[in-house]
Amino acid sequence: MAKTLELRPLGNTGLKLSSVGFGASPLGNVFGPVSDHDAVASVRHAFLLGINFFDTSPYYGGTLSEKVLGKALKALGVPRNEYIVATKCGRYADGFDFSAERVTRSIDESLERLQLDYVDILQCHDIEFGSLDQIVNETIPALQKLKESGKIRFIGITGLPLGVFTYVLDRVPPGTVDVILSYCHYGINDSTLEDLLPYLKSKGVGVISASPLAMGLLTESGPPEWHPASPELKAACQAAAAFCKEKGKNISKLAMQYSLSNKDISSILVGMNSVKQVEENVAAAKELEIFGKDEKSLSEIEEILKLVKNQTWPSGIQQS
Repeated sequence: MAKTLELRPLGNTGLKLSSVGFGASPLGNVFGPVSDHDAVASVRHAFLLGINFFDTSPYYGGTLSEKVLGKALKALGVPRNEYIVATKCGRYADGFDFSAERVTRSIDESLERLQLDYVDILQCHDIEFGSLDQIVNETIPALQKLKESGKIRFIGITGLPLGVFTYVLDRVPPGTVDVILSYCHYGINDSTLEDLLPYLKSKGVGVISASPLAMGLLTESGPPEWHPASPELKAACQAAAAFCKEKGKNISKLAMQYSLSNKDISSILVGMNSVKQVEENVAAAKELEIFGKDEKSLSEIEEILKLVKNQTWPSGIQQS
């Protein structure tokens, strides 16, 4: 099958990421058990369909996601430069630790689990839970040393509140942080990341946006029990999903296409753990490339979500 997914440049890194990225947290059984067979099959299928970007973290499933992704990538049997791997540091099953010593040890542990000699991007994970000044003065300088050693190629930061990105980027030398990963801020219900894009572009920073389905809000089955959104936001999203279903549309596909349509975002990361999910996400992207956005359905959904638009929730420790 031809690789037809669009590749987009990531800031000043020179990397080109597939517009759909493979979020590997579900491989850590974060959303229920996934067999090794299904994990390997979904990674292989994603790669065959043109997905070249895989994102994980030692936090997902208490290191299980990294191990399973490593096994699956090895099973591909293709040259290392054909796929791009991002992992994270600073957040672990037993808590947060952004010290230079811990993140330096962390990459060696991650490389061993991933069975790789280097990762393309190492990201400080959910920095709002640490001290942002420590991130600026200690963590990022430690990552720069890792960059010089060749264990990582690029440095990233991730978090929920958008303010953490400007705080750090305003305080580090230009070109120090290569990538930001934002989640739940570029979807039909919340597009606040858009306001930050010109700033990030001016800094030469690549942008990855995760969770286009808002951690399950924009799905027919609805969010998990622990979802931190307000009852009114949950109810509005439920109403939007029911409306789409009535019209013979799928809210998840429309949400995915909404997020993919902004070309200033290099990749939309979505968690996947089955061949079926991979096919649905790639199909949504291809359909968007051929036919463009379904403006009518999207404006109808936006009308339903109008009163809760851009309503976020405080960062919380997500259940793992």
